[in-house]
Amino acid sequence: MNPRLDALHPYPFEKLRALMAGAVPPAGLAPVSLSIGEPKHPTPAFIEDALRASLKGLSAYPATKGSPALRQAIAAWIARRYGIAPPDADTQVLPVLGSREALFALAQTVIDPSSDSIVLCPNPFYQIYEGAALLAGATPAFVNADPARNFGSDWSSVPAETWRRTALVYVCSPGNPAGNVMDLDAWRTLFALSQEHGFVIAADECYSEIYLDEAEPPLGAMQAAQAVGLTDYRNLIVFSSLSKRSNVPGLRSGFVAGDAALIARFLLYRTYHGSAMSETVAAASLAAWNDEAHVIENRRQYRAKFDAVLPILQDVLDVARPDASFYLWARTPGSDTVFARGVFEQQNVAVLPGSYLAREAHGTNPGAGRIRIALVAPLDACVEGAQRIAAYARTLR
Repeated sequence: MNPRLDALHPYPFEKLRALMAGAVPPAGLAPVSLSIGEPKHPTPAFIEDALRASLKGLSAYPATKGSPALRQAIAAWIARRYGIAPPDADTQVLPVLGSREALFALAQTVIDPSSDSIVLCPNPFYQIYEGAALLAGATPAFVNADPARNFGSDWSSVPAETWRRTALVYVCSPGNPAGNVMDLDAWRTLFALSQEHGFVIAADECYSEIYLDEAEPPLGAMQAAQAVGLTDYRNLIVFSSLSKRSNVPGLRSGFVAGDAALIARFLLYRTYHGSAMSETVAAASLAAWNDEAHVIENRRQYRAKFDAVLPILQDVLDVARPDASFYLWARTPGSDTVFARGVFEQQNVAVLPGSYLAREAHGTNPGAGRIRIALVAPLDACVEGAQRIAAYARTLR
């Protein structure tokens, strides 16, 4: 067996199940799940129609490089979304089976397992980053979220020796769990460090289309690269997904884009890895990337939830409206695990302890004392859940 598997931590939701073992919520209260970031809005009908109309695509093996039409549609979407020249659809864009598998596979591509490499991650973070690093034979290191920076990363706090060994940096903007967005100055700093030390930047942008102000879409990594003159996207790979944007988490469809040299090596890895998107999924994906009306409506629904829920929670908890994403990152009065179990046991509401999304680093766990609340349920369920969380929080005063 691969001994590196023993280094993996239990997934946050495994920890949550263990935390809730033996807890019996009130029988008269229907469960409200706000713990898992799984979109619950209906899949748009036109995407389902495109999938059904392309079922004959199941009769052929798909190309690892993906459909040319889909690559071109993705390149055109990037240009429209970020106001930049389209990347080269042949060399700088690659469809993937959701961002999760690609975020994992990239580490296996760029890490030399015989080296003493570091993979730098934000903290809290999406657990795939750490698992990808460990199974690639690298050492994960963490940059703690800084509340004074809107939970962003202070890249200047990373020691020079760490940068010297760093092969890969994962960033998530908009962030999970705080919904913070990296600004141009932060990108400029990270790009300069990448050019100096040679590490790859993996920019996870799966929440890029769930933003709360239609007039201010979040800055993207490729957009930032163009702004600072990094026109070839050297050392940069961006990951995006239809799961949140188009409410199709089961479609398993996304893309990577950026540095053509890295894309070429990633394609080689994936050719052997066996990750190729069927023509059926590609047709549905093409339809999704070519339409924005359903995405605008999706954002409207999330804004309505934030507008309804925040006044309820802000009366009893320290919680603010994020820049983007569908999460609230709320401070708890005391232990986050005690709060999460208590609100489940007394109110039948599931939330995720923030400490489960982070690691102890630099003397602290930056997720401790917070909970992540995923506003993915229907509006009425989110409001009901918020009211019950508030009721439980009042009992702790």
